[in-house]
Amino acid sequence: MAIPERCIENYKYIFQKDLLRGKVAFVTGGASGICFTIAEVLMRHGCDTVIVSRRQDKLKQSADLLMKATGRRCVPIQMDVRKPEQIIKAVDDALAQMGRIDILINGAAGNFLAPAASLSFNAFKTVMEIDAHGTFNVSKVVYEKYFKDHGGMIVNITATLQMRGTALQTHAGSAKAAIEAMTKHLALEWGPDRVRVMCVAWANR
Repeated sequence: MAIPERCIENYKYIFQKDLLRGKVAFVTGGASGICFTIAEVLMRHGCDTVIVSRRQDKLKQSADLLMKATGRRCVPIQMDVRKPEQIIKAVDDALAQMGRIDILINGAAGNFLAPAASLSFNAFKTVMEIDAHGTFNVSKVVYEKYFKDHGGMIVNITATLQMRGTALQTHAGSAKAAIEAMTKHLALEWGPDRVRVMCVAWANR
């Protein structure tokens, strides 16, 4: 059985509690880690969410925790960001259930420590496909299905690995650098359609 995530205890509100009321966020990787907490914070400010991941058992467990902690709606949908046909189905399902998508959080990622010399071709390819290709795949589908006509916000989750170079992280750093470049291009192209595209880099203190 999947180990459950933990919600924030004694959450302190900086912004108004209903700041995002009426909004819907589609969160990739939302069943665990950073993106689970991102989904929680959005929900604590009135947003309903759709969390997507590859593991159905983890998704259901996380959605139940989020709804219990926040009182907001959370729909779990199984999806692999590397597979466009699954993304199309998931976005269609999300729109059918929620009626809208206002925010896209691209946070699905894969990573592990490995020296570049011993990193297999397939391992490098897999991380690039999940992180960089996945970010493009989901962004493109959500844009075509909803944002193109209604506007919206895309937040791509990146890191600081690529900024100066990090040992044992050639694969992940390369993927995050690609996401940063992609963010700039998409912001330029989709801005006229009222789609804001940005990235947020998390860092270990």
